[in-house]
Amino acid sequence: MRSKAEETRERILAAAEECFARQGYEATGVAAICQRAGVSKGAFFHHFPTKQAVFLALLERWLTGLEQQLEELRHAAPTIPEAMLRMAAMARQVFEVARGRLPIFLEFLSQAAHDPKVWQATITPYRRYRVFFARLMEAGVAEGSLRPIDPEVAAHAILSMAIGLVLQATVDPDGADWGQVVYQSIQMVLEGIG
Repeated sequence: MRSKAEETRERILAAAEECFARQGYEATGVAAICQRAGVSKGAFFHHFPTKQAVFLALLERWLTGLEQQLEELRHAAPTIPEAMLRMAAMARQVFEVARGRLPIFLEFLSQAAHDPKVWQATITPYRRYRVFFARLMEAGVAEGSLRPIDPEVAAHAILSMAIGLVLQATVDPDGADWGQVVYQSIQMVLEGIG
């Protein structure tokens, strides 16, 4: 059971996520977040020193949660190709749950382009993802399920594809069944490196 303080913090985060996705980071003020969350400015500043702190907390939560899911799928799969297919299948869920929230992805990228703190908060998890996928490729080569490849190049390619697909799903949510596109894309990658 969560404490009242934890519940208030969660309400602030949920309200901020909604406001940022609808209006954008720059156009969203602390007052709008407070109104949406049903909290006072004092309560807001008790939990977060700035609007940017809320933004960074959302980014960290999103990327860390994704990282944990990838790790769980990796360890539950019998082979590296199976792990990658399970990760791709997870994308369908991610797109369905995040539908309508994906515009905040663009906000993260936009803010990272001109704010060193947001850039650092954005790039650090992606660097961990790159290491994660490089190790995944190394493990696939070691188990014999992937042909010898440069794991760093493969990791860059996988991340580039993933980010590109998220961007496409953000700007054109009805343009395709993005979960299916991710799955088929990973199948194609596996055919090339398997």
